[in-house]
Amino acid sequence: MFDGYDSCSEDTSSSSSSDESEEEVAPLPSSLPIIKNNGQVYTYPDGKSGMATCEMCGMVGVRDAFYSKTKRFCSVSCSRSYSSNSKKASILARLQGKPPTKKAKVLQKQPLVAKLAAYAQYQATLQNQAKTKAAAVPVEGFSWGNYINSNSFTAAPVTCFKHAPMGTCWGDIAEGVRVEVPNTDSNLPTKVFWIAGIVKLAGYNALLRYEGFENDSSLDFWCNICGSDIHPVGWCATSGKPLVPPRTIQHKYTNWKTFLVKRLTGAKTLPPDFSQKVSESMQYPFKTSMRVEVVDKTHLCRTRVAVVESVIGGRLRLVYEESEDKTDDFWCHMYSPLIHHIGWSRSIGHRFKRSDITKKQDGHFDAPSHLFMKVKEVDAAGEWFKEGMKLEAIDPLNLSAICVATIRKVLADGYLMIGIDGSEAADGSDWFCYHATSPSIFPVGFCEINMIELTPPRGYAKLPFKWFDYLRETDSIAAPVKLFNKEVPNHGFHVGMKLEAVDLMEPRLVCVATVTRIIHRLLRIHFDGWEDEYDQWVDCESPDLYPVGWCQLTGYQLQPPAPQSSRDSQSSSSKQKKKAKSQQYKGHKKMTSLQLKEELLDGEEYSFLQGASDQESNGSASYYIKQEP
Repeated sequence: MFDGYDSCSEDTSSSSSSDESEEEVAPLPSSLPIIKNNGQVYTYPDGKSGMATCEMCGMVGVRDAFYSKTKRFCSVSCSRSYSSNSKKASILARLQGKPPTKKAKVLQKQPLVAKLAAYAQYQATLQNQAKTKAAAVPVEGFSWGNYINSNSFTAAPVTCFKHAPMGTCWGDIAEGVRVEVPNTDSNLPTKVFWIAGIVKLAGYNALLRYEGFENDSSLDFWCNICGSDIHPVGWCATSGKPLVPPRTIQHKYTNWKTFLVKRLTGAKTLPPDFSQKVSESMQYPFKTSMRVEVVDKTHLCRTRVAVVESVIGGRLRLVYEESEDKTDDFWCHMYSPLIHHIGWSRSIGHRFKRSDITKKQDGHFDAPSHLFMKVKEVDAAGEWFKEGMKLEAIDPLNLSAICVATIRKVLADGYLMIGIDGSEAADGSDWFCYHATSPSIFPVGFCEINMIELTPPRGYAKLPFKWFDYLRETDSIAAPVKLFNKEVPNHGFHVGMKLEAVDLMEPRLVCVATVTRIIHRLLRIHFDGWEDEYDQWVDCESPDLYPVGWCQLTGYQLQPPAPQSSRDSQSSSSKQKKKAKSQQYKGHKKMTSLQLKEELLDGEEYSFLQGASDQESNGSASYYIKQEP
């Protein structure tokens, strides 16, 4: 009956020693068949013979058919396996001076059904704790420097990331800048320094070459330019530190002072207050124990109260206030549009899950409202979004897709509740909130104009999808183009640039990533080593994008590219999924400008500008220009 459960398999010390009496299981109804390990079926007759549960595999059967003197195991193999595991775990526990594990204590006292539930909860807790701890552990075996060098990659400059440390004060740091760094090519007993020049820059990371090596790259090395051992030229003189040339080239010059004067005349170095600026840019206003409102990850349509548990590089680990064991958490950046001050939901009419906790816990306090990102003010007095209007939106549950969507509710202060057509829950629990100025919503026709595959409503039969037909069939209108945010900053990203990006479907993870498409301010982010189906559309100013070296600088864990084994295991299944998806949701071909004009249904004529090429679309051109009468 319970054959197949492995909920009691052990990897730590046993819940009971070999001389303990077995735990009796309550008699079952007489008609219930019990399956023993040899396949024979016994029917529990009258409650006198008794039942037993295998303490190794969890199988339930007639006790008389079990093995060992105490009838604790359904087979000889289970008995031997249990004994071997118990001995190893017991010896290890004694050597480490550990008391019996929580799992052992729980399993000792519970009946079978409770055992299974308790053990499953225990395992889930351990997994969540392991995930949480992993967010602060540095990655091993991956080097950005080797990765970039071996593939001749380029990285997005730090100036592309205004929310990141030094993003707004990076200055003129570029190739050719000189710095003073520790001299690792020395046999002196004390720490000495030498001058090096930046050969290549990749985010925060710089490939350095010691002065005097000319074109010799044998001792080139990568380092984080914001590290504590990187100093402007002149720091050694003011700090009384020795400048000693590397041992490999000591013989090249007899007068190193003259050499340095000649080499450094007119050269650039770091600002004298560079390290101070780095330190200041890594001070974060959010503190642990602050209370915020954040999206409920299980019901996107509402928010919940959460408490800041930790802050790493401006990223917040938020624990939902009702989580007693602090495992129900959510990661986001402090500038994320998903978090708000306490009272925000009520102020705009957003759904909110009230906490069962009637008063604040000791030490918890509301985060000041000025700490949160401010949205642009909008004028909703005139023509504005209305319920039922159609648009295109990035699906927050599948960030690789831009979908046909509908405005389901208009909230205060410019906020909109949006649903994905064809996949909405009847109670609206999967609606999501975007601000009217959000770069994640687009007017009807955006995908077609920019040659992006638009995901039609699930189950929609008339393919290829055409907005003209769909609007007529649903008796609805498109949201006016002029209401959308069309600002495109000069962001500086280019196709092929490397960066570190949050996997927004698993937001505790920051991964090695690449920009593969640029549509105005919209970036297509590919996670290196993974299939394209995991790509995500992200705004160029998203606080979930970081320069190369951000994880190393802040102490966050970086997820390296997927290894070859993972790629191989992905390929067959993912290709099948992609093939099926492409057959079902194949986008239609781009229309001519004349066709587009004829099929617009909102009564206004627009001439649409074709999106610039992926390499050149980082300018400030708008998506559309209203045609003058």
